[in-house]
Amino acid sequence: MKVAVTGAAGFLGTNLLRLLTDRGHEVTAIDRVRPTTSEPGITWVTGDVLDPASMRECLQGAEIVYHLVAMITLEHKNDIAWRVNTEGVRIVAEAALEVGVRRMVHTSSIHAFNQYSCGGTINERAPRSIDPDLPVYDRSKWQGEIELRKVIDKGLDAVICNPTGVYGPVDNSDSRINVTLWDSARGRTPIMIGGGFDLVDVRDVAMGLVLAGERGKTGENYLLGGHFVNMLEITRKAAEINGRFKPAFAIPPKVIAACLPVLEPVSRALGSDRLTKASMGALLSAPIVEHTKATTELGYRPRPSEETVRDLIAFYNGRTVKVDTQKIA
Repeated sequence: MKVAVTGAAGFLGTNLLRLLTDRGHEVTAIDRVRPTTSEPGITWVTGDVLDPASMRECLQGAEIVYHLVAMITLEHKNDIAWRVNTEGVRIVAEAALEVGVRRMVHTSSIHAFNQYSCGGTINERAPRSIDPDLPVYDRSKWQGEIELRKVIDKGLDAVICNPTGVYGPVDNSDSRINVTLWDSARGRTPIMIGGGFDLVDVRDVAMGLVLAGERGKTGENYLLGGHFVNMLEITRKAAEINGRFKPAFAIPPKVIAACLPVLEPVSRALGSDRLTKASMGALLSAPIVEHTKATTELGYRPRPSEETVRDLIAFYNGRTVKVDTQKIA
């Protein structure tokens, strides 16, 4: 089957491409940048999600389009991020409808749900990110879903997936969570920040997207979660796997929350965004994410977190990590 993937050169895109080609699909990989080499079964094309003509051309002949493009930022306001995450979704969806794509699988985010007002648990019925005080990424991911639903109402068959914190191999982009774990695996993290969050293996997210394309119901959201992970425990596990010194202790979340008014401006002055309300929000609120719907309707089953950490450390140490294709056969 011929499929298309927007944002194909990114962290999730890299893993999704491997999964799709292993399943025998012919893939049109769409991105503004492309690798210098290409695997069999993949045709790279340059595309702009804000250009309708570009998207119509890129999606010609595809039966399914997996929309991965998003601009991730911790800023409160960013006009480009807003356009890419909202208008970009609508333009891809309209192009898919116009050229006859059979189904669109949109990759939204857990951040489309308001983690601060969810009552400690996030499922598909949880409050959405409409609060104007939330970061632009959170608000734009929810608005992107609204834009998609407008096109669904015109006849597009589309489903929406909301991954939690994505980590694991293969990662050529040095994502925030992976870098944190790799630093710990090298003994470079003497103290950790307390709290935890639901983390999901990038390969399981790719699996969930494929399953949503095959079995998802039109217009439905599916949370693609993994397991709630305590950050001190998982960084200690990374250090243990790699034979290095573990973080000694974690600073309690309540202490961090109390100090943020002081730490945030200092962090920004030093050119870092690691100690801001936007970056710490998920850890401090620590919601439990339910993925029962994805498990029941799609057959989605994420792997144990220890397996992900072991494979991630192996990847950074230069050992080959294979895609688990049998899990979605």
